[in-house]
Amino acid sequence: MRNLGMHYFKNRAQAGRELAKQLSIYAKHNCAVVALNEGGVIIGAQIAMAIHANLMLLASIEINLPREDKSLGGMTAAGTLIYNPVWAEGEREEMLTEYHNYIEQQRLEKFHQLNTLVGKGGEIRRDLLARRVVILVADGLPDGFLLDMATDFLKPVALKKLVIAVPLASIQAVDRMHLLGDELHVLSVPENYMKTDHYYDDNDLPDQEGLFKVMENISLEWQNKPTPRK
Repeated sequence: MRNLGMHYFKNRAQAGRELAKQLSIYAKHNCAVVALNEGGVIIGAQIAMAIHANLMLLASIEINLPREDKSLGGMTAAGTLIYNPVWAEGEREEMLTEYHNYIEQQRLEKFHQLNTLVGKGGEIRRDLLARRVVILVADGLPDGFLLDMATDFLKPVALKKLVIAVPLASIQAVDRMHLLGDELHVLSVPENYMKTDHYYDDNDLPDQEGLFKVMENISLEWQNKPTPRK
């Protein structure tokens, strides 16, 4: 892991190529690259192409409360509500009491939205990850929230190894990575993490359909070009 302080990238594809160089040792291993957000799909595409791996998206959705800038928590297709670690336990308990009915309604609505997204091509199956090296990628981690959701989803899966690879992460996120991952690759750890878009000159991303097409094309390519696996 390198700590380069303040580091900027032309775009997410460039950042992905830099990470791919560090992950080239996995070119002949049975790997799956799992993107944790939309920007992570672009990062992960570069890695997946370099090491001949499939690329998947672990779709997640956040639950927000009225008049609060930070989300209370989020869910993946597993359906479990994972609380955002930015809230202290006392603050969270107060919110759960005050907004109990609202939160339950949001959980149902958000889970329906998530299943709709999954049905459009974003599905990730746990059985396809078993006994593989799983590489979690994102375009940036301001905190450990995405990692908490991902590891909750992966909890029932017997992984060979969990690798976390991101261009940018806050100090708080790196601490969480050390607890959750077997191997870390971080290009930059800004002392005062700003919004992830700040570190990229170009923040244009494909729409949802375009992101699914990126994943589908990579999967089809490697299915047609088998590579020896360890």
